[in-house]
Amino acid sequence: MSAEKIKITRLLRPYRGALAAAFVAIVAESATDLLEPWPLKVVFDYVFGSKRMPDWLASLLGHTVGLDKVAALDFAAVSVILIALVGALATYAEKYLTTSVGQRVMHDLRLTLYNHIQRLSLSFFSEQKTGDLIVRMTSDIDVVQDFVSTALLGMIVNGLTLLGMLGVMFYLDWRFTLISLSVAPALFLVVYSFTRRIRSAARAVKKKEGEIASVVQESLSSVRLIKAFAREDYESNRLDEKSLESVELALLARGVKAKLTPVVELIVAAGTCLVLWYGARLVLAGQISPGALLVFILYLGKMYKPMRDLSKMTDTASKASVGFERIREVLQTESQVRELTHARPAPRFRGRVEFERVGFEYGEGRPVLKDVSLAVEPGEFVALVGPTGSGKSTLLSLIPRFYDPTAGRVLVDGSDVRAFTLNSLRDQISYVLQESYLFRASVWENIAYGRPRATRDEIMRAARLANAHEFIERLPRGYDTVIGERGETLSGGQRQRINIARAVIRDTPILLLDEPSSGLDAVSEELVFEALGRLMEGRTSVVIAHRLATVMRAQRIYAVEGGRIVESGTHEELRNSGGLYSRLYDIQFKVQEEKTAAPG
Repeated sequence: MSAEKIKITRLLRPYRGALAAAFVAIVAESATDLLEPWPLKVVFDYVFGSKRMPDWLASLLGHTVGLDKVAALDFAAVSVILIALVGALATYAEKYLTTSVGQRVMHDLRLTLYNHIQRLSLSFFSEQKTGDLIVRMTSDIDVVQDFVSTALLGMIVNGLTLLGMLGVMFYLDWRFTLISLSVAPALFLVVYSFTRRIRSAARAVKKKEGEIASVVQESLSSVRLIKAFAREDYESNRLDEKSLESVELALLARGVKAKLTPVVELIVAAGTCLVLWYGARLVLAGQISPGALLVFILYLGKMYKPMRDLSKMTDTASKASVGFERIREVLQTESQVRELTHARPAPRFRGRVEFERVGFEYGEGRPVLKDVSLAVEPGEFVALVGPTGSGKSTLLSLIPRFYDPTAGRVLVDGSDVRAFTLNSLRDQISYVLQESYLFRASVWENIAYGRPRATRDEIMRAARLANAHEFIERLPRGYDTVIGERGETLSGGQRQRINIARAVIRDTPILLLDEPSSGLDAVSEELVFEALGRLMEGRTSVVIAHRLATVMRAQRIYAVEGGRIVESGTHEELRNSGGLYSRLYDIQFKVQEEKTAAPG
């Protein structure tokens, strides 16, 4: 399903068969509403009264139950049951089918939205609140589903019923009908005015719901930090403030909706009053029968009912409109990293990576990289060093196309990375990040995330190469142990070694490492270094590290400052050059030497 031009009609198209059946049920339901008052007219006019039956009714009774008054009464009583039975079956069929369609539309819309979000570039997520996206994935889709299930065909039901009632009422007495419709313009203006106000209020409530979800998401994901700084009260107050704002907006919205119903009821009462006053005068004058007035009053109530229902549906329709509007905002967001129409599957890479006068900026006027050129040969170990914010991580992110350069080209084996399909490019690149991203799943599932079809033996081999096998075996259920969300039940070193095992099992020709040993103790760091050494063998490896002990073995080191490559060479060459690398080295190792030499 196209994310760019998604509409309700496109969402409903696959279920047109079920909707057609629901429409038939609606027609039957509307027909029973039209027929419901007629048995009463038969009783009042032809059983209690002496009015002459129409020819069609006399013919029907003559061929079925007979023409006497008792037979007409029996016919009217049985008709009440039959009309109710058909109406009940039609209502059940309509509710079941519309609910089924609503649930499936919700599934399709959620999947479309989720798939679209998954394919957006990283810049989108840096600008969006996660909690707000979750609300769009859940609450906003729920209100669209509620509209499809309860209001969409309900509006058709009410529309058909209203048209049918008007037709019958004009047939019974056109004067009554015109009097009853005299309140329709006022009713329309009131509903239109309130609908706009309800939609505006619903939009404000939805925005605040997104803010609340973002506060909760931030707090839950930072619970260790909150406890470490004893900020529980602050976070509670932050949520309390947002929640109270939401309550005020919700009450404001509810106040607007609460005013609509009594105003509609007053207008409807005015119409009923006019018809009753005028009709009673006609009965007293002998111009119409009491049965005719009774049937007309009943029809009038049934005509006003869909009017009331349509006014009440403005709430559901407004919420769905706002929810769908918010969903479309995301669906209409285009990824800054798009697969070109002529993109081809990447062949097996040898692993040569080249930056050709690359420039990049996150926003207009915010340059991060400027005229960067460098080359990494197949199987070479290259390191990027430099102060924080110099652009090292951005350089790394351009290789798998997490971002695209705003100037220049990134090449793999001589071809622009934009020439390849995204999946085939990223399938040949492994990433080991500073932060280990683990899921609430078993250890073997976390390792196999990089290659889901890996066998158990391959998973264990990868764990051994990553120095993870021994500690995994000591876990309560070994490789089947379910680890906590984000790996909270493991130490930092254990998490990182599982992360390395995940990279090992992919067996890709290009390996990118962003601060893989940051924050580890000496023992864990040694185990991680040993595992990384095995992982980098025979692979093109680009490593970012602030701890220069990590990169001293690199075949080439690039020093990055202010978004530019300011020097390059081996450790010994740069150590003796007196440049940026030398200064960073002196800062790190002189501090360590002073600590070691300090007495006591």
